[in-house]
Amino acid sequence: QVQLVESGGGLVQPGGSLRLSCAASGSIFSTSAMGWYRQAPGKQRELVAAITRGGSTNYADSLKGRFTVIRNNDKNTVYLKMNSLKPEDTAVYFCSEGLTVATMNHWGQGTHVTIAS
Repeated sequence: QVQLVESGGGLVQPGGSLRLSCAASGSIFSTSAMGWYRQAPGKQRELVAAITRGGSTNYADSLKGRFTVIRNNDKNTVYLKMNSLKPEDTAVYFCSEGLTVATMNHWGQGTHVTIAS
């Protein structure tokens, strides 16, 4: 059974940075596509970034240049580096896993990110 555990969320001031981590178990991590999604209060869950098994990445257009997704297959972990954070980045951030970026079918419990002064 695939398990995804996110960590690294917290309260950060605008302009700050955070690095989220997602540790995966129960799957052959190197063959999985991984993704980060977020859900802000009162809004639908949206894609933040995804990375294929081969390391190709894609990002939400509005986040390009500020967010970076990286995977470490040796550690079965995917990271989301977030820079120049804005209050509108406040959300619960979820890690996801699947055979492809388009077929994410496992989800973590989420980690809260709050951007406020």
